[in-house]
Amino acid sequence: MGTVRTLVFPALRLLVWSVIAVALVVLAFRGGSGMEAGAGPGAPVLDLSSPTVPVERGTVANTVTVTGTVVADDPVTVKATAAGTVRRILADKGKTVTSGQALLEIRVEEQVQPTTGTDAEGNPTVTPRPPKVRTVTVPAPSGGTVSSMDHLVDQVVAVGDKIGEIAPGSLSVTASLTQAEQFRLLAPPSTAEVTVQGGPAPFTCTGLTLGAPAAPSGGDPAPGGGPMGVPGAGGGGTTARCTVPGGTTVFAGMAATVAVNAGTAEDVLVVPITAVQGSVQQGNVWVVGEDGAQEQRSIALGLSDGDRIEVREGLSEGEQVLQFVPVPDDTVDEDMMMGGPYG
Repeated sequence: MGTVRTLVFPALRLLVWSVIAVALVVLAFRGGSGMEAGAGPGAPVLDLSSPTVPVERGTVANTVTVTGTVVADDPVTVKATAAGTVRRILADKGKTVTSGQALLEIRVEEQVQPTTGTDAEGNPTVTPRPPKVRTVTVPAPSGGTVSSMDHLVDQVVAVGDKIGEIAPGSLSVTASLTQAEQFRLLAPPSTAEVTVQGGPAPFTCTGLTLGAPAAPSGGDPAPGGGPMGVPGAGGGGTTARCTVPGGTTVFAGMAATVAVNAGTAEDVLVVPITAVQGSVQQGNVWVVGEDGAQEQRSIALGLSDGDRIEVREGLSEGEQVLQFVPVPDDTVDEDMMMGGPYG
């Protein structure tokens, strides 16, 4: 019995483990060859070629939709239009004024040349003359409410000095645009459609303009348009702004959805934007011929809806193009894989 335990059992265990090892090796090799393309009936074939899409006709609506905010329009600065002393204040802080209404008067003294002559003995004389005094009225640059009046009666002012501010009391909607959205609005319309959740029905916002975002209150904007000089950090580099029409019940601070329709192209040639290298005016596509050969071709671009883009020149309906712009060949050189030319 001792011989069985010391010789037979260990030999059987070794035999069993050997059979298992051989079986695993066979399964591994057979499984690996079975994954190769064309290894046998029903074996999956991995196609790494880029898919193609046809050039077809369609409609492109270039509508850019962004999220904005209702803001109160900035106060308008009132500046002195003459040098002199404040004679009288006609509109104190809190008063509602109209555009062109008189806000204050400035007393202006203009020196007059003295009178020259001779005395009884024939000596030349110079007689001073009193200055010429006139009153200049400073008008309100816009209508609204006087939010500040910084000067006092008899205070000396110079041309261009800030005298006060007028709060127009109007509202606007502002929204930051990304770089891609800016390119889609190269020729923006003058209006936008604004929707305020929980507010009135969608309304037309007029006077649409695109420009640099206003500097935040209390300091200058960070260099490069974002914190720490990172371009575009915290929002796009351009802000869309339009005026809320009078009588529309919205309030500063409310979130709004702004839809800008920059044009529609109907029954035009279109391709997916993923097929085009470039998105403004000019671009490149890769046309696939009947023999499978690829040709890079320059095309003229039109409107885009974010998914498809209008092709104005360079392609014909029905031509096949690569659905995705091909990436540069990053295959590692054989010499590099072998350790270099001096391997």
